[in-house]
Amino acid sequence: MRLLSPAIALFRAHQLARQLREIERCVRALPQRNRTRLSVLTLREIGQASRSEFPHLYGTAPEARYLPWGQGTGAGYERARSDNPEVALRGIALWLAVAYHETKHSPQDRLLPQHRQVLQLLNELKRLHRPVANPARNWAGAAGATA
Repeated sequence: MRLLSPAIALFRAHQLARQLREIERCVRALPQRNRTRLSVLTLREIGQASRSEFPHLYGTAPEARYLPWGQGTGAGYERARSDNPEVALRGIALWLAVAYHETKHSPQDRLLPQHRQVLQLLNELKRLHRPVANPARNWAGAAGATA
């Protein structure tokens, strides 16, 4: 098993790196409006995954919980390649959420570069996500400034 675990980790690191390149390409090809929507969707997916029992297995069927890794990144990757823009956005968000949780506390050092790249992409999306200001507060502030 000691020989098998590093081999599995090496394969998984290679697979995630390949998928991440495609996900990054898809994100960068999105118009600004869709990137903002993706930011919100990704934040929501990460939150939902973190509330699940096993966040790194988010999007995986219960009967497949004993595989070496979950099916969330595979499902998200397939959806991200869809011709339907809404399905593609949801797929990218799912992939980013599961990849983040899968690489976050991984005991395998081979997954650290992928985690850093996922964090970098999430940081770019996070900068786009601005909470909507309270319109009543803006109105009150503007009224007070003119009085």
